[in-house]
Amino acid sequence: MIAPRTQRGAALLMAMLTVTLVATIASAAMWQQWRSVEVEQAERARVQSAWILTGALDWARLILREDAKGGGPDFLSEPWAVPLEEARLSTFLAAEKGVATVGDDSLDAFLSGQIVDLQSLLNVGNLVDRGKVSDAGLRSFGRLFALLGLPPAQLATLAENLRFASDASTANRSSPMAPLMPQQVDQLVWLGLSPETVAVLRPYVTVLAATTATPVNLNTASAEVIYAAIDGTSMADARRLVTERDRAPLRNLGDAARILGREASTMSNDQVGIASSFFESRGRLRLGTMVVEERSVLQRVGLNVTAIRRERGVIESPPPGTALPAR
Repeated sequence: MIAPRTQRGAALLMAMLTVTLVATIASAAMWQQWRSVEVEQAERARVQSAWILTGALDWARLILREDAKGGGPDFLSEPWAVPLEEARLSTFLAAEKGVATVGDDSLDAFLSGQIVDLQSLLNVGNLVDRGKVSDAGLRSFGRLFALLGLPPAQLATLAENLRFASDASTANRSSPMAPLMPQQVDQLVWLGLSPETVAVLRPYVTVLAATTATPVNLNTASAEVIYAAIDGTSMADARRLVTERDRAPLRNLGDAARILGREASTMSNDQVGIASSFFESRGRLRLGTMVVEERSVLQRVGLNVTAIRRERGVIESPPPGTALPAR
């Protein structure tokens, strides 16, 4: 016969085991429920951010299309060049009678963005022309490398590897040594540039998938890019051109030639211009603690503006009001 004290001990132990089991099952159920809620919220935020950033891209395309209706040059005082500072999304998406609904997710969403003229930069693609290294492109990049103190040997490697990568022949494509064609500046390391060189070049160059050379827009380019793009130009001349064009945009290449004190015939339309066809739309959405950024390369032909490349990713949440990082 089991003593009463032993029975009470066994009952207490059984009760403790039962409580532990119930607590374990309850905590596991709560964790599963919490995980399901988090996954659902993350998916909802992803879908919402995708739709909002797609809408922002359509808005950028509309601005560039309206700008094209007026024709003429592209310059930095036009509406497309004005950045959108971070603002609450409900400012743009007003609900009934212009007042956002209380509890709407848009109250916690903040949107910012800008449009950048990609022809304000030197196109790496200009180094190759019809399957050969371009002398004009090589001279332009040679001046930029010298100005930035970069090794000329890396430029020669870049040009040759770019020529090899752009060769569409079957023999070249079947070669295991053929480098991949870069789509963005960071990928220039594929063509032999060091990461340090790419970091120095990043503010001055771009990679455009254009079939012909893309001229530098003198109305939007920096003094360094203008110096590199025009043969026989000094940095002082390039800075003077930037100062004058900021006062009044260049209407034709003759205006630029006059400021530089040279004949208009010496200004090559293949190297420089006063209008642009390639732009980058940058949009950033801050939704709660998540920040999503999208960059799209746009090509404008007449009134048709198309996105030829889109990239989207989640980035570390910056402090409110932080501007978009430079390319």
